[in-house]
Amino acid sequence: MDFDKAFSMTIDGRAVSGASTFDVINPATEAVIAQAPDASREQLDSAVAAARRAFPAWSATPIAARRAMLDKLGDAILANIDGLKRVLTAEQGKSHADAEGEIGGAGMWLKGAATIELPVTVNEDSPERYSETRHVPLGVVGAIAPWNFPMILAMFKVGPALLAGNTMVLKPSPFTPLATLKFGEIAATILPPGVLNVVTGGDQLGPWLTEHPGIDKVSFTGSTATGRRVMQSASATLKRVTLELGGNDPAIVMPDVDVEAIAEKLFWAAFTNNGQICIATKRMYVHEDVYERLKEALVAYARTVKVGDGAEQGTQLGPINNRQQYERVLDLIRDARDRGYTFLLGGEASDAPGFFVPITIIDNPPEDSRIVKEEQFGPILPLLKFSDVEDVVARANASEYGLGASIWSGDDEAAYALAARIQSGTVWVNETQHLTPLAAFGGMKQSGIGVEGGLEGLLEYTNAQTVVRRR
Repeated sequence: MDFDKAFSMTIDGRAVSGASTFDVINPATEAVIAQAPDASREQLDSAVAAARRAFPAWSATPIAARRAMLDKLGDAILANIDGLKRVLTAEQGKSHADAEGEIGGAGMWLKGAATIELPVTVNEDSPERYSETRHVPLGVVGAIAPWNFPMILAMFKVGPALLAGNTMVLKPSPFTPLATLKFGEIAATILPPGVLNVVTGGDQLGPWLTEHPGIDKVSFTGSTATGRRVMQSASATLKRVTLELGGNDPAIVMPDVDVEAIAEKLFWAAFTNNGQICIATKRMYVHEDVYERLKEALVAYARTVKVGDGAEQGTQLGPINNRQQYERVLDLIRDARDRGYTFLLGGEASDAPGFFVPITIIDNPPEDSRIVKEEQFGPILPLLKFSDVEDVVARANASEYGLGASIWSGDDEAAYALAARIQSGTVWVNETQHLTPLAAFGGMKQSGIGVEGGLEGLLEYTNAQTVVRRR
């Protein structure tokens, strides 16, 4: 595949140009790197119509055949890692190594999701009647993927939706449409026309998709504020929704940890992908007995990390993906400076081109500060001191979010027990950010509705249908 040619949408198995185009920016240079198709409302209608036409045949295709095609599609992603990673780095900003990891993860996620079985439950098998509950597809899914991990988070949706027998219209973020457009080209060589359509566009395309009467379910990953609007839009036609939204994930570091052994792990828990992860550690609660040592170890390690253009050799952290988020992160830093908080590292914006924010660590700011209460989604980490377990559990849970959390301790059993008290959809013990297509992932409170991954995630793309036969 030629990864340098013009980018096209995929509608009904064919390459389609947009009604117009929009610029795609490299966040490391602020240079325009490509023109992406800007779909018109009529082109969205065409994509939805194609998905509706494809649905009867696709849903009637034996699940084993659907499974085999998804497995083949995963292999095709893996076969195109080199080209896709260059495109992804250019549009998203992450390093080539991280882009390669994401593309590889996307392929493997698709293959893993394809292995899950849809259950059939026998409710009654008596001389009078036979009753069973099966799971049938919903119809056409509108999937909206974000800009931080555009490829793998799209596969969170593509895999289970198509395996269950649905068809799809997939819309990537306008900040990162390019790798997904190339994925659409790959998919068109494997899947029947109309099963997976990829459309791109500006801010108007998302609302058109979520309110479209031909869409039966919306699966959205993004901010909580936008998720509320998606839910409101979907309510007009009672669309099913899965919403994977924001997080303000706490890490709790107990006094019995080996500081030197975990400092690097804790750093990457917070700063992987430049902190632009919904499940990044965004508040780090450290017991007072190890606070000073861990603080010093984190700062020392942070000074060794190379920040720069993701296409350059040795880069570990790239820029913020887009100007809107860049300005928001800078505003949080300005607020912390204005309030006199202590910066252990960073805190100054660069004058060079690109949306670069240095690694920033803030020393024990107040619990009610913006940097503690808000999701920063950037390379800023507040370190927070605690002395009492009851107090830290209360502080960790005192958030409108509840997506992920982690407990770090030398006592696995005690940490495991503590994890059960944290109000988060996923709690890790002595690691973080481990996800698998075989386990449910979702949020509590304002972090979302529904789950992705595992059997539970697959069932989100189905209706339960009970069939009763009188004997």
